[in-house]
Amino acid sequence: MNKVIVTAAITGSIHTPSMSPHLPITPEQIAEEAIKVFEAGGTVAHIHVRDPETGAPTADQDAYREIAAKVKKRCDLILCFTTGGRLGEPVEKRLKVVSTLKPELSSLNKARN
Repeated sequence: MNKVIVTAAITGSIHTPSMSPHLPITPEQIAEEAIKVFEAGGTVAHIHVRDPETGAPTADQDAYREIAAKVKKRCDLILCFTTGGRLGEPVEKRLKVVSTLKPELSSLNKARN
C-alpha cells in the first residue's frame, strides 16, 4: 500500500471571519479543528494564528504555544507553523515561532521588496 501524507490548512493565510462564519479564530477553535484533522486520518496541520478579537492574521507567540499544547496533549499530529504572519509584518517577527517553539515543520514566504 502506498503511504500518503495529508496536510490540512486550518484557516488559510488571508481568510477573515467576514469571508466565512466557519473560520476558526481563537487558539481553542484552531486546536480543535487541527485535532479533527488527526481524527479524520490527516498527518499534518498547517497553522496560521489569528487575533481572537478581529480574526486578522498575526504572529502571536502565545497563540501558537496554546495551540501546540492543546493539540499535542490529545494527539500526535505534525504541526506546520506558518511564518506568514500578516501583510507587512517584518520577517524577523514572523520567524520567531521557529526558534521559540521548534515545530516539526514550518513554512516561509518572503515577499519581494
